[in-house]
Amino acid sequence: MKYFLAIIGGGPAGYTAAEKASKAGKDVVLFEQSSLGGTCLNVGCIPTKSLLYGAKQYYNATHAQKYGVTAENVAFDFAAMQKRKTIVVRKLVAGIKQRLNNEHCTVVSGVAYPRPLPKGKGEGFIISCNEAEYEAENLMICTGSTNFVPPIPGIKDNPAVWDSTDALAATELPKSIIIVGGGVIGMEFATLYHELGVPVTVIEAMPTILPNLDPDVVQILLDKYRKAGINILTGTKVEEAYPQPLPEGKGVRIRATSPDGELILEAERVLVSVGRRANLMGLEALNELEMERGAIKVDEFCKTNLPNVYACGDVTGKIMLAHVASRQAEVAVGRMLKQIPLQRIAYNAIPSVVYTNPEIASVGITEKQAAEMSIPVEVTKLPMTFSGRFMAENEGETGLCKVITDAKNHSILGVHLIGNPCSEFIAAASFAVRMGYTTAEFQQVVFPHPTVSEILHEAI
Repeated sequence: MKYFLAIIGGGPAGYTAAEKASKAGKDVVLFEQSSLGGTCLNVGCIPTKSLLYGAKQYYNATHAQKYGVTAENVAFDFAAMQKRKTIVVRKLVAGIKQRLNNEHCTVVSGVAYPRPLPKGKGEGFIISCNEAEYEAENLMICTGSTNFVPPIPGIKDNPAVWDSTDALAATELPKSIIIVGGGVIGMEFATLYHELGVPVTVIEAMPTILPNLDPDVVQILLDKYRKAGINILTGTKVEEAYPQPLPEGKGVRIRATSPDGELILEAERVLVSVGRRANLMGLEALNELEMERGAIKVDEFCKTNLPNVYACGDVTGKIMLAHVASRQAEVAVGRMLKQIPLQRIAYNAIPSVVYTNPEIASVGITEKQAAEMSIPVEVTKLPMTFSGRFMAENEGETGLCKVITDAKNHSILGVHLIGNPCSEFIAAASFAVRMGYTTAEFQQVVFPHPTVSEILHEAI
């Protein structure tokens, strides 16, 4: 049979597109070489958050005295945490499979190789997989991304050097760890290991960790983590890694250069988390596909330069977040189905979260970005302690809510938060930025009391 849509990749973009197109009555085939859910569900967002939640429970138990609670002989079982993580992932993967089955979407397990129909056969594609061939009118590429391995001597093929996938699969905690990369992934793993008692060193080449986020909220996290004992080295470049015997067994020695000179650091494990790159494997036959900075170039509807070919998710190299991938898929399928009005992706209103402790959440532009864009802005900063609920549940924390508004029309351009649980209400700020709310319009929104989300009402 000929399918309306063939999708390569079963991550957030792929399964969202498959479900949306199938619900519209279209025949869809989806190819996935590993497990449904992609990186996010299997070796990214969900397993990381499962382990982080377990670590937070242990951390809260060992710091319960500040809430008048005494907990004795507190311990954790890392193997049990890993087992629970695996169960969570399996359940969610099964849920996606069931949803696709309910919509009668054909799912094929294996590596897919698409190619255009021969000239004179019309527009469409042949997808080869497991020695079988499938024909489709439209093609959507959702092949995601892979961990980037920097060209540092001694890093590649070193069994003591992990990427995030290796770290999530480990059955035992390392006795000590050096994390190369102070971005989102690096700082989340730093949180996990630190809260479980592992000595952690973070090496970041940029002048600060989390360099794409607002400096004010980052500084609060940086100060807290350094005070807590995490060794965070910024402006530092790793030059070389090589095996090093340690008292407790084999380890790794890192040679790095910092503003203060050369550093020699040792740990049992090194975790490299310096970013991800678009996965273009299997797309060789689409040799006229236009690329941009190593990723597939797409327009505002996620359409490529080739007829009937779309790309969504990390492979587009835009914002590598699962919720962005899902939204791109919705927009792309809407374009294929010619749904009116045609929707576009509001990249200016994409919320992002760093699941450290405390959490960081943000949406829209920063103060620095506004200056680079020559937009005159007004900046409001409030400690999260203006929220009674925050005070009740975050003893010893101050937090911050920072709001960026247009100085001329008073529209909300950006909101940046640090403090638990800001991940749970950043969507309200995202909605305000997406809809272009002014401060006066937002002040008409009623927030429940007492909630930490009230800080938005206080600041705006």
